[in-house]
Amino acid sequence: MREFDRITFDPNIMGGRACIRGLRVTVSLIVNLVANEIDRTKIIEDYPYLEEEDIRQSLQYVAWLAEETVHRVEPVAA
Repeated sequence: MREFDRITFDPNIMGGRACIRGLRVTVSLIVNLVANEIDRTKIIEDYPYLEEEDIRQSLQYVAWLAEETVHRVEPVAA
């Protein structure tokens, strides 16, 4: 696994979901905002405790989760 130093998991914060630096801001929120074409400058304006690196690492984390691995399955001989 890559090192994501800004992505944190704490069962006491947002039910243990992936968050940014222990804040009550989930990775999914950030990715949703970007997916809905909200400009990064606007995201940081609306959430001033976030940094550009938080947004970048959120996107990298989700891309890492979505990496596709294909496993070839051989038929079992009868």
